[in-house]
Amino acid sequence: MLDYATLKIIWWVLVGVLLVGFAIMDGHDMGVGTLLPFVGRNDEERRVVINTVGPHWDGNQVWFITAGGAIFAAWPLVYATAFSGFYWAMLAVLWALFFRPVGFDYRSKVHDPRWRSTWDWGLFIGGAVPPLIFGVAFGNLLQGVPFQFDDYLVSTYTGSFWQLLNPFALLAGVVSSAMITLHGGVYLAHRTEGAIQARATTAARSAALLAVLGFVAAGLWLRFGGIEGFAMAQAPDPNAMPDPLAKLVVRSADAWWANYRRLPVLWALPGLGVGGALLAAGLVGARRTLAAFVASSLAMAGIIGTAGAAMFPFVMPSSSMPSASLTVWDSVSSPMTLALMLGATVLFMPLVVIYTGWAYRVMRGKVTVEHIRANSHSAY
Repeated sequence: MLDYATLKIIWWVLVGVLLVGFAIMDGHDMGVGTLLPFVGRNDEERRVVINTVGPHWDGNQVWFITAGGAIFAAWPLVYATAFSGFYWAMLAVLWALFFRPVGFDYRSKVHDPRWRSTWDWGLFIGGAVPPLIFGVAFGNLLQGVPFQFDDYLVSTYTGSFWQLLNPFALLAGVVSSAMITLHGGVYLAHRTEGAIQARATTAARSAALLAVLGFVAAGLWLRFGGIEGFAMAQAPDPNAMPDPLAKLVVRSADAWWANYRRLPVLWALPGLGVGGALLAAGLVGARRTLAAFVASSLAMAGIIGTAGAAMFPFVMPSSSMPSASLTVWDSVSSPMTLALMLGATVLFMPLVVIYTGWAYRVMRGKVTVEHIRANSHSAY
């Protein structure tokens, strides 16, 4: 039987894996949606773009739902506090996501160009808005979120929606959008040919450069721009039951770099983020699109992992009451809950991965304008 502290660490890793899985699997079809109005110049080309992700996008949503469910079950205090502070931001994500199922299902039902163009831009909103908001949320986590707990552990958010849209958070949103656009462009280049592939390749390479520049700028801003990180002055017992007020947290300018000083091997994560994006740009330009997709996936894992490694053990720091910050040690569920969930994850996650791999293998290959013309009455 694993002890409580080990279960807490395992679930920190698993939530990270789910977030990276969501970025890779749902990220490429969101990236495709972001590029849809730009790489498709007419209705047939846009149908080509949509058909590259049409059979898979809803299955990829499993990663998003699973990641949200895992946070709810493993980190209930984080879930409750985040939805209090990020309420309007999360609603904006939800409203944007509404366009995806309706757009995919109804775009091709009517042959009116205005109808189809409207849903094309709806799919653009559904693909572009969520990554931007998720990036903004990460940017706010690195600065600290203004919330506090009372003696009954009831959280109170003391900020406003507009406060979330600060310059550093917006830069983080740009990085998130760029890496998702890179991933979508690489996927489109892999599944299409001709003019669409050329436009997707150009978009992917531009997005890669923007992602790298934004990622490096955000790191320099964190180190030298006056943003204070969070550090434990008095840590709780890792095996104790959760109590977010049973610790002492201080802020310092270089706190987010402490883990990198203690474990220099962690520098491999930002190296993977930068190197993976640049490698993806080079490979997609050389038309080695499958290798480019792998490289862009590694880039996203590196970028997300960089933020996670910097913040550990913090999950949701508090700027207004630092000692109320939520961490891996004091925001989790009971040992039994974590153990039962771990068993279910070990059983079902391989099945999800195997089924997803099988589905992509069955529906692999290029989607062309000729294919669309020959299947003019298809669902997408």
